[in-house]
Amino acid sequence: MFKLLRTLVLAALAAGALSMIVPAVAADATAHYSVETTLVGKMLDDPAANALLAKLIPTVYANDQFKTSGRELTLKAIQQYEPEALSDANLAKIQAELNKIPAKG
Repeated sequence: MFKLLRTLVLAALAAGALSMIVPAVAADATAHYSVETTLVGKMLDDPAANALLAKLIPTVYANDQFKTSGRELTLKAIQQYEPEALSDANLAKIQAELNKIPAKG
């Protein structure tokens, strides 16, 4: 009886510890910036994402409003103001590149 109780307690403890680890690992695996949900300011504050934006959308990046007023918007929201540079195809390319770098913070 004691062995069975000890085995059940150990199994419960292991399951509890595992349930705490798995979400943390899953969150790290999907922690990337998004053209649809991440604010531009957050990407501008990350040197890797900042360099990526400067490279992929240089005309938008060079616009002072992008770095000031645009900080509180997503790239998808800015698309209406820059439809050519931020076309759906270009946003998809940007997203593919953003998926290669982990989001910070």
